[in-house]
Amino acid sequence: MSPRAGSAGSHTLAFVESPVQLLNVLEWAHAHAHSTTAPGAGPSEATGPVSGVGALGMAGPVSGVGASGVAGPVSGAGLTLVVLSPNDPMTRGQLRRMAELARDEGHQVRWEEARGGTTAPFHTIGGLAPLLRKAKRIVMGDPFSRYVQLLLTITRARDLVVVDDGTATMEFVAQLARGERLVRWHRRGGRPGARDVIFAPVSASARRRLTPNDRRTVEVFSSMPIDSAPDGVRITVNDFSWTRARFGPPRITKGADLVGTSLVETGVVDPDRYLTAVRSLATTHGATRYFAHRRESTDKLHRLAVETGLEIVRPDLPLELIARRGPIGRTILSFPSTVVHTLPLALAGTEVRVAVCDIDPTWLTEHASPRAQGFLSGVTGTARDVHRLSAVSAV
Repeated sequence: MSPRAGSAGSHTLAFVESPVQLLNVLEWAHAHAHSTTAPGAGPSEATGPVSGVGALGMAGPVSGVGASGVAGPVSGAGLTLVVLSPNDPMTRGQLRRMAELARDEGHQVRWEEARGGTTAPFHTIGGLAPLLRKAKRIVMGDPFSRYVQLLLTITRARDLVVVDDGTATMEFVAQLARGERLVRWHRRGGRPGARDVIFAPVSASARRRLTPNDRRTVEVFSSMPIDSAPDGVRITVNDFSWTRARFGPPRITKGADLVGTSLVETGVVDPDRYLTAVRSLATTHGATRYFAHRRESTDKLHRLAVETGLEIVRPDLPLELIARRGPIGRTILSFPSTVVHTLPLALAGTEVRVAVCDIDPTWLTEHASPRAQGFLSGVTGTARDVHRLSAVSAV
């Protein structure tokens, strides 16, 4: 165990399926270590909107990972991170890099080939069952995940924590408050499939377990703007203090960088209109690099490179860490996504400006969820410390 480890609490089990989820577990562990060992320096808590950068103590900029000499307690021991590995090569690569950072922080990491064949889920769940029954606290990154929902039916943990899985956190809290079944925003409006019907009892059980009562607490650790929370759910601010303490400040270049999105891959935005919008943004703002989302297809990225002249960058870490390490453009252009909420926090104290471009309704595909436009507008409209750009012409 790393001598730098503090305490995130014994018998804490965290489940992650993406690099951003793992990053946010590290942020939670860092915040929890501060709140339990440094009176008055704990994370901000709220029952209403999450706002501003919290009061977590940070030791000033430290370059590199696992650097010594960081003042005060850091991320804690007693946390076992379970990676429920997906099959996507880009996601797996980023998860392995994030797992290295987690081990540097003193955490145990357990890698599960959770999707490595038809029998893999049975082996994974069977192997995790003893840990689940002993755990006093469960931390999860995606309450919509069927895997996570199934694991929740096994645990007896009295403390449940949900960390950010991007903007889906906003939808999760809203659905929990309304007592609705848990459905991802881009799938709402469609008819439930056969798997949805079969899995419905498990999903309903998970929703009940994620509802606090006199025997169980529920915390949402988030950098998202949460307007209201269900009764009893504790909202704790994620201000990316671990990221800012471990990396940077970045070297800032004169140009602009553009952040990609997987809205085409999820069937929300038309690919031709998206390409035209990217070209227009790059030309207008002088962008030279395009940071690809890990789920963007190779064919789409090749077409973007050929038709826009942008340098396509495939990050090996979540963008919050890439940007904080630098070099990064003085302006970061993005469509509605998680980064319009997280980058201003990760880059606090720098001169980097984040600008967000709205999604024009005409860009949406005929298969897009009826809620897509409203949800995406909400992502943009609730972002703090960003510059808003009108939707560019994509005809």
